[in-house]
Amino acid sequence: MIAGELKRYIDGLWTEFWTGGITNPLTVIEQITYLMFIRLLDVNETRDENRRRHTGKDFRRRFGPDEQDLRWSQFRHLGGDQMLPLVRDRVFPHLRGTALRGTVFGEFMKDSQLMIQKTSLLNKAVNMIDRLPLTDGDTKGDLYEYLLSKLTTAGINGQFRTPRHIIRLMVDMLEPKPTDVIGDPSCGTGGFLVEVMQYLLQTYTSPEAVVEGTDPDTGKHYKIFSGDLLEEHREYIRSHMFHGYDFDATMLRIAAMNMMLHGVDDPDIHYQDTLSNNFPEKFPTTATDAFDLILANPPFKGSLDFEDVHSGLLRQVKTKKTELLFLVLILRMLKLGGRSATIVPDGVLFGSSTAHVALRRLLLDENQLEAVISLPSGVFKPYAGVSTGILVFTKGGRTDDVFFYDVEADGLSLDDKREPVAENDLPGCLAAWRNRDASELTDRKKKAFMVSANEIREANYDLSLGRYKKRDYVLAKTDDPVDILGRMKSLNDEISIDLVELEGMLG
Repeated sequence: MIAGELKRYIDGLWTEFWTGGITNPLTVIEQITYLMFIRLLDVNETRDENRRRHTGKDFRRRFGPDEQDLRWSQFRHLGGDQMLPLVRDRVFPHLRGTALRGTVFGEFMKDSQLMIQKTSLLNKAVNMIDRLPLTDGDTKGDLYEYLLSKLTTAGINGQFRTPRHIIRLMVDMLEPKPTDVIGDPSCGTGGFLVEVMQYLLQTYTSPEAVVEGTDPDTGKHYKIFSGDLLEEHREYIRSHMFHGYDFDATMLRIAAMNMMLHGVDDPDIHYQDTLSNNFPEKFPTTATDAFDLILANPPFKGSLDFEDVHSGLLRQVKTKKTELLFLVLILRMLKLGGRSATIVPDGVLFGSSTAHVALRRLLLDENQLEAVISLPSGVFKPYAGVSTGILVFTKGGRTDDVFFYDVEADGLSLDDKREPVAENDLPGCLAAWRNRDASELTDRKKKAFMVSANEIREANYDLSLGRYKKRDYVLAKTDDPVDILGRMKSLNDEISIDLVELEGMLG
């Protein structure tokens, strides 16, 4: 997490855009993303030039001999009157063309535009972004996450950011490995994929070999990491491990930048409605029976036409509700033995419609339903107050017992402010999950307990925690009914006397 001076600095950058006339939060982040990427292009070009100086190894240049004035280190010194036309008319066309050819960003930058019209705003934004620690591996990801936290409005299709600590709980429960194929069919800003990368960096490490020196052209000190975390898996992680899909191009641009700032510079991020007819056919190598792990928070509100939905999904559960269709899609995308942690609205857990019951029967009878984690309704505030849960399941296998956990506090207040509080059930949930034993988790008055698959079947596949959790009820103490009746009669007598007096006053 970032704090103090850097946090205030980001707030200041945000304010500059708002006072400069750009007030849509998504547009602000998109424009900042463009400028950050332009700077990182130059940073990476300089890094490769330094590496070539030491190793003699050539690289694919991002800027040709006649394009050196398009590099961040060159134009950032210009005044606003010179900078604006250069960035608008030459740097952005370069982004849309040769600079990103063959990379994931090329797909999302082809329609990029500079929305900044004021020379003063561009000058201030460039100067401020130039001072951000984008080369600091420990800070740059958190910095971008803080920027994304300013997206405080939900989209029209039920889009809203998943809190990072909830994502981390889900990642910790699945324990990804550096050889896994990992996906998110509704990736948004890429939060789940980023947190998997953070988990891998913290869990699997190897020694770093560092070459240091001074750039002869700029005089700046630099470091080159010839050995790095997860070194033997680096190429696989860089371009083969992570797969994300979304139908919002702006979100995909942000997701791609988010991944790059967290050490994954060529993720497989695609513009795609994953529920549509052409998804499995368009991407056969990454869509069906291909994933080891899927983490997701699918849109809750969406409702689709049957004609638009892939027939293979409707054969499993005939419904227009996106929250049900996404669960069927995730099962379709997983390998046999692949696992998922997916956030669902509470209605999925207890809805009585034919489609709801069919979906739960599919999870319990034809796959291994592992866990139902109940979350408090304030977790997604200020975006939404909907009550949700986390389903953890494996494709295939058999369900014997299901782990239930009642999360009543997540370390933040459950109002719109979401301020830190002492109460936090998430560590206890993870500890109970890692040490789960059906023979010991029998006390249903506690937060963690197990329920047999047969009992769930007998309850019409109801997965709501309240159906199985036992609570202590305190018998309320009341007065003797005879005393209560006596007081009521006394009150009635007083009212009768007052009415007689009132009648006499009225003549």
